Amino acid sequence: MNQLINSKLPDVGTSIFTVMSALATEFGAVNLGQGFPDFPMDHALTDLVAKAMNDDFNQYSPMAGNVLLRERIAEKVAFLYQTKIDPNTQITITPGGTVAIYSALTTVLKPGDEVIVFEPAYDCYIPTIELNGAIPVLISLAYPDYSIPWDLVKEKITARTRMIMINTPHNPTGAVLSEQDIAALRSIVTGTNILILSDEVYEHLIFDGIAHQSMLRYPDLLERSFVCFSFGKTYHCTGWKLGYCISSPELMKEFRKVYQFNAFCCDTPKQVGIAEFIQDKNAYLSLSGFIQKKRNYFRELMKATPFKCIPSHGSYFECYSYADFSDETDMELAVRLTKDYGITAVPVSAFYKNGEDNKVLRFCFAKKETTLEKAVEKLSTLSR
Repeated sequence: MNQLINSKLPDVGTSIFTVMSALATEFGAVNLGQGFPDFPMDHALTDLVAKAMNDDFNQYSPMAGNVLLRERIAEKVAFLYQTKIDPNTQITITPGGTVAIYSALTTVLKPGDEVIVFEPAYDCYIPTIELNGAIPVLISLAYPDYSIPWDLVKEKITARTRMIMINTPHNPTGAVLSEQDIAALRSIVTGTNILILSDEVYEHLIFDGIAHQSMLRYPDLLERSFVCFSFGKTYHCTGWKLGYCISSPELMKEFRKVYQFNAFCCDTPKQVGIAEFIQDKNAYLSLSGFIQKKRNYFRELMKATPFKCIPSHGSYFECYSYADFSDETDMELAVRLTKDYGITAVPVSAFYKNGEDNKVLRFCFAKKETTLEKAVEKLSTLSR
């Protein structure tokens, strides 16, 4: 039989999130693997979306997104980062942060281009680079604090380097960029044609009084950046799959050329609802404190287990080492915990292309306190 297709992603299988969530369902485990809240979102926002539907905002929105929503995002950026953004030429609403990332990479990458990617990395980065015929240049973050080794980045820069991908707060580790990181990034890209993709979907989930180092703070970096965000992470509605991308007018013009043939536009009533809800600054300003309390509570509970905390300063996640009590691979332990103890985590090796295993599991703490208590009660029976 003739082969009908040669896979464009021959080394890619089912997402680790799908694998572990399916396993959690099969064994009735508490799922701290996939990053989604199990507590309700604000019904004031769902009411606004319902109102938009009933007011007949049910047809296509403009390709770039609802005009009022883009205007309100620009106002928010000015408030948070003191940066003026043109809502007509610099913002595009997308069906989630992942589509924003995919569209940005597809906009600029050509076969043979090199893209610097820091691992562990969110799972869509490398496949999208490869789908565009480009080459991921992989650099491991320094374990255990998962900081960026900037000296190594400088060594990896070549004439073919087209982009550097950053993610702050970082998934899966919860690491965040500092002002020193920004200075190092700036020194590398200044005077070059290197672009930046900045994945900032956890923009408002940052802890310990740390300031979010968004590319939107720095005009010289923004002019060469695609900056990607997620309403799902901000408003506890991951199932809505709604986000946006901000860039310079020049880059956004090209981004929209690609995006219009990808998704074209997003769910209209949700955009209309968020355009109203986003005016409530407290809804996003209070988020870091709300989620930090959950992190702190989970961290305190985990002291009853043999796991060692690797501190998170942002995101939904905290990583824990088990090197002191088991020689299992992280995948083996994650499966055993699900089957035998009824608690599901994600093996961090899944975020490395080569499967680098530092004996670390990632747990999602964006859950109800009762969920976290139930999970750790099970983990506390694990022998040291």
